[in-house]
Amino acid sequence: MDIEQSNEPRMSGRGDGGALVRVERRRNWSDEEKLAILKETTVPGAIVSAVARRHSVGTGQLYTWRKQLLRGAMAGFVPVELASSSPAAKAREVGRIEVRGRCGLTVLV
Repeated sequence: MDIEQSNEPRMSGRGDGGALVRVERRRNWSDEEKLAILKETTVPGAIVSAVARRHSVGTGQLYTWRKQLLRGAMAGFVPVELASSSPAAKAREVGRIEVRGRCGLTVLV
């Protein structure tokens, strides 16, 4: 059985003899949009599938974007600005490192 592949609109059969035509399109998400959607998935209690549904994106796409983001973050150096420690630092904060990114993400070590 031959399966034809083309970029033409797909036609689905209907019971009344007519045909439904679906045109599939590819969306282009900006980096800012991707990052905003990924941030929603990191909110405590967020359900990835619910976020995906809300934005009409598959969960697999979200995980792909997450991998791409991590790969990009691990690919190079990020500028870090060191600030002097305040003398009133609490004892439990000694040795704590806080890195704040331009996109609003904060990493605590």
